[in-house]
Amino acid sequence: MEKSCSLLVHFDKGTPAIANEIKESLEGNDVDAKIDAMKKAIMLLLNGETLPQLFITIVRYVLPSEDHTVQKLLLLYLEIIDKTDQKGRVLPEMILICQNLRNNLQHPNEYIRGVTLRFLCRLNEPEIIEPLIPSVLQNLEHRHPYIRRNAILAVMSIYKLPNGEQLLVDAPEMIEKILSTEQDQSAKRNAFLMLFTCAQERAINYLLTNVDRVSEWGELLQMIVLELIRKVCRTNRGEKGRYIKIIISLLNAPSTAVVYECAGTLVSLSYAPTAIRAAANTYCQLLLSQSDNNVKLIVLDRLTELKSSHREVVADMFMDVLRALSSPNLDIRRKTLDIVLDLVTHKNINEVVLTLKKEVVKTQNGELEKNGEYRQMLIQAIHSCAIKFPEVASTVVHLLMDFLGDSNVASAVDVVIFVREIIETNPKLRVSIITRLLDTFYQIRASRVCSCALWIIGEYCMSLSEVESGIATIKQCLGELPFFSVSEEESNDSSKKVQQVNSMTVSSKRPAILADGTYATQSAASETAFSPPTLVQGSLASGNLRSLLLTGDFFLGAVVACTLTKLVLRLEEVQPSKVEVNKASSQALLIVVSMLQLGQSPVLPHPIDSDSYDRIVLCIRLLCNTGDEIRKIWLKSCRQSFVDMLSEKQLRETEEIKAKAQISRAQPDDLIDFYHLKSRKGMSQLELEDEVQDDLKRATGQFVKDGDDANKLNRIIQLTGFSDPVYAEAYVTVHHYDIVLDVTVINRTKETLQNLCLELATMGDLKLVERPQNYTLAPESSKQIKANIKVSSTETGVIFGNIVYETSNVHERTVVVLNDIHIDIMDYISPAVCSDGAFRTMWAEFEWENKVAVNTVIQHEKEFLDHIMKSTNMKCLTAPSALDGECGFLAANLYAKSVFGEDALVNVSIEKQTDGKLSGYIRIRSKTQGIALSLGDKITLKQKGAS
Repeated sequence: MEKSCSLLVHFDKGTPAIANEIKESLEGNDVDAKIDAMKKAIMLLLNGETLPQLFITIVRYVLPSEDHTVQKLLLLYLEIIDKTDQKGRVLPEMILICQNLRNNLQHPNEYIRGVTLRFLCRLNEPEIIEPLIPSVLQNLEHRHPYIRRNAILAVMSIYKLPNGEQLLVDAPEMIEKILSTEQDQSAKRNAFLMLFTCAQERAINYLLTNVDRVSEWGELLQMIVLELIRKVCRTNRGEKGRYIKIIISLLNAPSTAVVYECAGTLVSLSYAPTAIRAAANTYCQLLLSQSDNNVKLIVLDRLTELKSSHREVVADMFMDVLRALSSPNLDIRRKTLDIVLDLVTHKNINEVVLTLKKEVVKTQNGELEKNGEYRQMLIQAIHSCAIKFPEVASTVVHLLMDFLGDSNVASAVDVVIFVREIIETNPKLRVSIITRLLDTFYQIRASRVCSCALWIIGEYCMSLSEVESGIATIKQCLGELPFFSVSEEESNDSSKKVQQVNSMTVSSKRPAILADGTYATQSAASETAFSPPTLVQGSLASGNLRSLLLTGDFFLGAVVACTLTKLVLRLEEVQPSKVEVNKASSQALLIVVSMLQLGQSPVLPHPIDSDSYDRIVLCIRLLCNTGDEIRKIWLKSCRQSFVDMLSEKQLRETEEIKAKAQISRAQPDDLIDFYHLKSRKGMSQLELEDEVQDDLKRATGQFVKDGDDANKLNRIIQLTGFSDPVYAEAYVTVHHYDIVLDVTVINRTKETLQNLCLELATMGDLKLVERPQNYTLAPESSKQIKANIKVSSTETGVIFGNIVYETSNVHERTVVVLNDIHIDIMDYISPAVCSDGAFRTMWAEFEWENKVAVNTVIQHEKEFLDHIMKSTNMKCLTAPSALDGECGFLAANLYAKSVFGEDALVNVSIEKQTDGKLSGYIRIRSKTQGIALSLGDKITLKQKGAS
């Protein structure tokens, strides 16, 4: 069992010291050797050794030492050794150290006195402490503040012992007198802390007596005052009006820590708009004045929490929040944009967009290395604003279109997606967007951006001039045909090559591969007459589509073919001259066939893929012969599918906003105080506002939280059987990095249980924080025991242990083994949303994958997907329309985020077999191994059915 100690010392277990060597060093006169020996002894004790033979040696040779370091190590040694026997009685040899401690408390050196007083704060044995109390009390009046402040802490620790009130009966009164005369800020803080902890009424009286001077107190004391106010107001909310004035006065304190705590206390205690506005204003000032990025991130988190409950107040300060974009840190900028985008209204949208446009322009200088990522965030923010408020789209779309050729492909993709959405949702901007897109198309260098831009050109070029300009732009960007050249000798027919081969002599013949793939024989002399086909690169001005095609990107080639086909089909509708239509159609056919020849030629390392080939061939057929139904599909149905996708996306966003909205329920018998019928005598305006807000919150049920008593019952785990002499059950609370076990232990026997101890152990990334304590349990009585456990990852952990106790009749200890507690990964992950692009990026980057085969009795694909989502607490990113229908196949992406910031990605791919069963795989990817394995185990366990 690890021993608790205030000092953590690194210990190399590979070379443990021998007790005899330590003893020899302690008995010598060399101070450095003694220091080294004491350190080794402490390290051995911390790692489980007992070393009982060293105690007398230390008493004889170390206690008399005057060296400060030796005395400090001696106190650490005395802190960690066992001072009681198995029955809890103080060991007789401990009396030997009392005289030494008394001497230290009267030592002329202030440091020795101070560290000894600190040591007494960690002693729990009244038999050792009692003889030292007179010396401790004398130190309360010492001239040096270092000793006085530690003496006050020692008095507080003694008073908090089980029988401490008998040892120091008048301690609160004594400390109150000291508090009124003390000048040292640290000592004053400790004195107020003692009253706050041990005699709360005296602390409150002192605070209210000196309420006008609170703003003059030191930072440490002001922090304790705020803690006292929080504690008092939680106990009795009716008294908060008298304390809120103190908090507001402290908002002007010079200490930023005090100001931050004041704002947090105001938010937790008051709902009055004046108080919330003061807290929000304080947060904004801290956000702008502090240079530490961690402080800025914490303040932004507080503003996010404030926004969820007091949106109107925070919305008035959106410009102050926006100023945080001046920070170069991307995380700060991201959080700032998230807050501001949620506060955008019709009143402030123009100011927000203007600020975002200025920030976009600033990113054009290449000074900062992460300008591309920041620009992408700004583009996404402007996109979101333009979708919510279409009237601002016209002010930003043309500015953003300058970044279609951005070197950062991700931001260029965001721009073109934004343009695609705006051109559909804002018909008035269609003409100007198309004109600007055709003018800037040649600047685009990314294949994905080109594909999306070509789709826009094909769908939204409606007039004759636009269609002709679209065809001309594509022709210009493709350059001159053909895409590759063949030499004159290569173009000769195969018969000539065969005749040439037959005329060669036997001695100079060797095999060669002809253009059609057949083998022939040629001489060394004639070999120089042939030259392979070469790519024609074209000029730099006509580079983007041509250069991308010549790299083998035939998906883009298929998009070019489809766009040309749509433009020619639309030209047939808007161009009265058949000659012009036929001319455009023949030019389009020439381009499409040239791309097909390029794909089938040997000049590229990889030939055209079958999907692109089929798509291009379909375009050739359409250009040659078009029916009305086909025309309708190509010119109308494609765009209608895009409109349906946008409306579904908007519907999903609306549903998410509704889901995030707080669901408030007020019980029928809840008490409502009527504000207008209350006495207002002696109440300030702030208190009146607070009363109104309290009544509104109570009436709408916002004081009622979801996780109340009904949900608590579901989290109770039975640890022992009903027939055991000791019954135990635990309520498990998981809060981010902590697990709290609230264990109720009931003595079901007629005997008193002594030294009852709840012994726990953990498996996985769990660690117990506290040492188990012994309790005495009367017959048929109960005890609440709390155990804190730290969590460091999302791996599934197990808590196991037993309850050990003694009775007066049986001298042996009785052990009751407890049921295991499995900490579920579902407690750590929650559904989250991310874009498809972000999902694909993370899927490519994450290295840990867990592949789980589908094995279930469920026979419907959608039902199985819903079951997996419910079992894993994940969010489906795939649109519902993509999951509709009965085709026998289903593929969906799921996403969740853990409290540790880890991303969990899941891809479900299933197929319905002929016998009705489902088959396929569920693939899990994450950055860390733990979450991938734990989710895989969870899915394997739960996928068979609804059980």
